[in-house]
Amino acid sequence: MDAGAAPNPHLSTMRRRADDRVNWVSSIPFLAFHATPLLLLWTGVSARAVVLGVVAYWGRMFFITAGYHRYFSHRTYRLARVPQFLMALGGTTALQKGPLWWAANHRDHHRYSDTEMDVHSPQKGFWWSHVGWILCDKYSATKTDRIKDFAAYPELRFLNRHDTFAAVLLAVTCFALGGWSGLVIGFFVSTIALWHSTFFVNSLAHVMGRRRYATEDTSRNSVIIAVLTMGEGWHNNHHYAPSSCRNGFFWWEWDPSFYALKALSWVGIVKDMKSPPATLLASNRLKDGSLDIGMFRANWTKAARAVSAAGSDRRDALGESLRTRKASLEGLLDTSLESATELATTIRRGQREQLREA
Repeated sequence: MDAGAAPNPHLSTMRRRADDRVNWVSSIPFLAFHATPLLLLWTGVSARAVVLGVVAYWGRMFFITAGYHRYFSHRTYRLARVPQFLMALGGTTALQKGPLWWAANHRDHHRYSDTEMDVHSPQKGFWWSHVGWILCDKYSATKTDRIKDFAAYPELRFLNRHDTFAAVLLAVTCFALGGWSGLVIGFFVSTIALWHSTFFVNSLAHVMGRRRYATEDTSRNSVIIAVLTMGEGWHNNHHYAPSSCRNGFFWWEWDPSFYALKALSWVGIVKDMKSPPATLLASNRLKDGSLDIGMFRANWTKAARAVSAAGSDRRDALGESLRTRKASLEGLLDTSLESATELATTIRRGQREQLREA
């Protein structure tokens, strides 16, 4: 490798590209939304408004976690067409765009988790994984080819195009029930809290918490995030068995989204809830010595990035010997990353076979 060679694609992994830029102009409404709690200085806070805020937060969190995530993204259970529409409609009240857009991007996140093609890879920084990617024009369109199963329904395509209608209706309802205070707390404040609690799953749940299973990403389990998101904080569990309707695999893992879905199954609304077999839950545990391929790949990617950047701003000052050693080390890291990727693919294939056999 000579000094003028193009950077190795593996060593450039996780670097923000030119098109990974926030559109600050189109992001003004989102940013301005965060100033609305200041209106409480004039409206005051009423008990009714607080109740509205609590109900709006938890109600919409259920539609996001049980609907957008566990149903539309992963199909972990079945719904008839009318409940399916209502689940999607409820999700749009959260102002997290349409169900097809949300689920398509989430499917890509699992397909390319923690790689350069992951839409909100935590390896690109906390800000990017938390909210930066949403404010980027690159991901504004709905990838219907990723969500063909649900894009076949015209009513879901309609909701995906008109994803703010139900939210506006909710805002009007909050105002009608609680006045200006009800609007600010019941809608604006609860929406902001809902946004960032959901975004924590993409950002904090990949850097904070513990890992139980060897997965090819950096997902972690966090009880704090689980409480905030009705069970989504068991993120390592979820990445290990994404087709499971239950994220809290054990009784002590708080998962109210699953409890609500279970209750709905008793009256026939929710059907065919998927659960991971006991053999899968007992396998690939880090405490039993399984290779933590996700953390291995993440750490080596960081090392590769550092080596690639070393001396890049003063190439002429590096002697030929140092350039040769640097190139050799880059090759070693690149080969290790390729091997890690192949191993991760093999492990994932084995996990899928276990699920099929169960």
